[in-house]
Amino acid sequence: MADGTKEASWEIRPERANDTAAIDALLARSFGPGRYAKSAYRLREGVDAEPGLSFVAIEADTLRGSVRFWPVFVGVERALLLGPLAVESQERGRGIGVALMEKGIAAARAAGWPCIVLVGDEPYYARVGFARLPPGRVKFPGPVDRSRILGLSLQPNVLLTLSGELRRARLDEAVCADGAPLGNN
Repeated sequence: MADGTKEASWEIRPERANDTAAIDALLARSFGPGRYAKSAYRLREGVDAEPGLSFVAIEADTLRGSVRFWPVFVGVERALLLGPLAVESQERGRGIGVALMEKGIAAARAAGWPCIVLVGDEPYYARVGFARLPPGRVKFPGPVDRSRILGLSLQPNVLLTLSGELRRARLDEAVCADGAPLGNN
């Protein structure tokens, strides 16, 4: 395909509108209904994923994985929030998640984003360059394990001064969103 790259036996390509139902089903299987209570999900409510930064892994005409990136502010700095990253349970360990992240990171860098943050397991995300942020420097709206807040600079030295509350960069649809404020910029 002209808009995707081949990785192993799957293709990584931009998410399309007709992928939504399969992605929603994958997220439900992967994370269950409890995912909506997490702080990272609160930042996504009412916000569309950043255009051009959502990718899927397709193999044998079947969706195997998905990743999305969301616009946020960390203090006054524009940033992306990675997630959810989901891979079908029987397909894990094949490199699909890493390939999805690499594609998204390259696209975010090309689009001029300064950095990406996420909440996740450092040993896994370190494979693509993420590192733990100093505890207390980046604050999520709501409870989160501070030792799992990770970041990746896409421009030199951005993470050295990154600090503040994570806030939505915009609202694309009306929601009751007391738990995750909008950025001021």
